[in-house]
Amino acid sequence: MTKPIYILNGPNLNLLGQREPEIYGSNTLTDVEELCALACKKQGYGQVFKQTNIEGELVDHIQEAGAKGAALILNPAAYTHTSVAIFDALKTLTIPVIEVHISQPAARESFRQISYVAQAAKGTISGFGINSYLLAIKAVILTLDKA
Repeated sequence: MTKPIYILNGPNLNLLGQREPEIYGSNTLTDVEELCALACKKQGYGQVFKQTNIEGELVDHIQEAGAKGAALILNPAAYTHTSVAIFDALKTLTIPVIEVHISQPAARESFRQISYVAQAAKGTISGFGINSYLLAIKAVILTLDKA
């Protein structure tokens, strides 16, 4: 059986659809999960979709993805710019990692232009709203097909 694609989400993404809709849109995290499940299924993969507001839990989920997943799509949210622990966890992985963001961090506040995660990821997709997740799934599939 094919290993699933892990899609992990960091802090405040549970508030999608409520928090700053002018930046993040009106879709909820449940909408994102359903969209991703369909896209993964079309490619013959299952998905494990998780969200946490707690940095240590996100590290645990990253480690789980490394042990049980085919690839990792990670929206670390605010931890993108602050977490050496997440960076260190990502550096242990041998599976492809794609960083994803709904907004375009490079076009926002200067502190958001620094990504620890990007240094450990194969690539970053941002600025396409929730379609960033779909583009990340396509990138993962292309990467896995090359392996």
